[in-house]
Amino acid sequence: MSAFADFARDDSGGGTLRFTGDLSLARLGDLPDRLEALSGDVARIDLSAVDRMDTVGAWLVHRLALRHGAEVEGLGADSRHLFDQVASAADRPAAPRPAPQGAFVRLLGEVGDATITAGRTMYGLLGFMGATMVAFWNVARHPSRFRFHATAHRFEVVGVSALGIIGLMSFLIGIVIAQQGAVQLRQFGVEIYTVELVGRLSLRELGILMTAIMVAGRSGSAFAAQIGTMKLTEEVDAMRTMGVSTMEALVVPRTIAVVVMLPLLGFYSALIAIIGGGVLCWVQLDIPPVAFVERLRTELPMVDIWVGVLKAPVFGAIIAIAGCFQGMQVEGDAEQVGHRTTTAVVQAIFLVIVLDAFFAVFFSEIGWI
Repeated sequence: MSAFADFARDDSGGGTLRFTGDLSLARLGDLPDRLEALSGDVARIDLSAVDRMDTVGAWLVHRLALRHGAEVEGLGADSRHLFDQVASAADRPAAPRPAPQGAFVRLLGEVGDATITAGRTMYGLLGFMGATMVAFWNVARHPSRFRFHATAHRFEVVGVSALGIIGLMSFLIGIVIAQQGAVQLRQFGVEIYTVELVGRLSLRELGILMTAIMVAGRSGSAFAAQIGTMKLTEEVDAMRTMGVSTMEALVVPRTIAVVVMLPLLGFYSALIAIIGGGVLCWVQLDIPPVAFVERLRTELPMVDIWVGVLKAPVFGAIIAIAGCFQGMQVEGDAEQVGHRTTTAVVQAIFLVIVLDAFFAVFFSEIGWI
């Protein structure tokens, strides 16, 4: 092991410091403190007796030479290169620190970043929709490529397995609609219109909307997590290597399942909500079930059923495509799976609500009110 770094002073000829030992971080010892306490002029620094020098030692010698205006001698080729690099870095002016931004400027920056991210995501989602349509066209041209068993399994997962939670949610929503409506209508003595309120809201809006939100949180998130995990485990890459279209194998069955099942689930949800509202009307308003059903039959327009049924497939396509799209974006690590799953749910619910508002205006313009 080499000796600790040390120096000796030779005041003949203007003053020379001769360093010996190992000028590395592990062997400096108290040398920096002794150099700081050094007084007198130093004209030359002799490093010919130094066994080894690292970046810390080079920086220490450079700072000493800079402070006394001394010349450094006795460096080998490697040591000279290291010393020059350290001197160059030390002499380089520090980059100016950016001026602190105000709260308003930071807010504008965050809004701009969010807008750019949203635009890129929407652009990617539109491209994914196009790829999905191409995959549907290819399956229609070659029916043998349609994966019947995978689609049937998705029917069960998306539809049958969701009947319980959707039924419970719808029943409670029907009760809430009837109770709140009855409280407000009682002020005008027209509690009987609670029947129309429950029926029209359930069939036209809340039945399909709440079902779509439930399916987005339940199935859309599952699609993103499943496909994202497959990407992390390189199953998607393996499918592509074997010549299997990932769009046809993963996206098409899931999209068909949600598009087909969501109208059925939405209608089922509306019926259960009406039953929940009917129960509350029976208990609180003394409207018997026979009268409740008869008033629904005579006062409820058939167009309300068509409004809910026509919106459902569009909502289903949006939920499935958003979930599969976010799953395909997973890359890097497992944390991305959770992030993309959350994004898929938020994106699907946002788009469903936006489309529902669009449909409300559209049906109002064409007279379906």
